[in-house]
Amino acid sequence: MTRAAKPVTADPPVDVDPLRLELQLCFSLYTASSLMTRLYRPLLQPLGLTYPQYLALLALWERSPLSQGEVGKRLRLDSGTLTPLFKRLERAGLVSRRRDPEDERRLMIDLTPKGLSLRQQALTVPGEAYCRLQPPTHDLGALKARLDRLIESLEGAGLGPEGA
Repeated sequence: MTRAAKPVTADPPVDVDPLRLELQLCFSLYTASSLMTRLYRPLLQPLGLTYPQYLALLALWERSPLSQGEVGKRLRLDSGTLTPLFKRLERAGLVSRRRDPEDERRLMIDLTPKGLSLRQQALTVPGEAYCRLQPPTHDLGALKARLDRLIESLEGAGLGPEGA
């Protein structure tokens, strides 16, 4: 005697609770992000930088000056987050903030000589961070590529800084 096939459903098996913490992708990503920030903290402390400040300077070390909006797009952060960050960097003498003479609505962020020279001191930070991680570098590259695809997917769903 043959049994009838069970219908396929999208519901999880009865014995799996979909709200179990260890099953949540969001929790794994949150934890990884928090731990990465902690990994960088002692590496950035001698430079006098927080992790978000370091990220902003990375963008400016690639190209400067940039508008605050351009930095926001690169970092996927809104102006409410960036304004106090850049004010602190300005007080530290690392950046200057000025209105764009061609468009007064745009705030331009530029590196000061002190901010530019800090790049040289920061050159060892990425290597030191990777040395503290256990996986081989090729595994980290593959992980980063997968995370970049996830970020693109989330932004495609309207979850970027503008849609948040």
